[in-house]
Amino acid sequence: MTTPDADGLLAEQLLRLTRRVHRIQKRHLERSGLDITPAQSRLLRTLTHYGSPPRMADLAERLEVVPRAVTTLVDGLEASGRVRRVPDPSNRRVIRIELTDEGRTALRELRGARRAAAEEILAPLTDEQREILGGLLNTLVDGVDTTTGAGRG
Repeated sequence: MTTPDADGLLAEQLLRLTRRVHRIQKRHLERSGLDITPAQSRLLRTLTHYGSPPRMADLAERLEVVPRAVTTLVDGLEASGRVRRVPDPSNRRVIRIELTDEGRTALRELRGARRAAAEEILAPLTDEQREILGGLLNTLVDGVDTTTGAGRG
């Protein structure tokens, strides 16, 4: 069992790692020349999880942000031609958001930038360490011990 001080140190290390990951990903995004923010990148990636164009409210819920934040992101992505607003076929008051061809191209380039950032971040680790880290991160993200399937807390 860890002591409160050790837990505090682990929490601080995780926060520092998160900030480092964000800095590195942002730098790789800037180098890509896509002129896209990390939040816009996240919205584009989120769109790929839907079988059909989602409503703005669906995106806000999935991104865990207020609907106004999604409107701002969609406005920027629409201005750059990466998404478009389309009417819902069954309810004309509802607007859905769909990826354009430019959006799909941007996603491919974003994946490359994210991959390069991940390679930079993980470079000091061996394959075995990466596998262990992946398992530990899954446990923390899911709140489940992946070796036994038992939930924690």
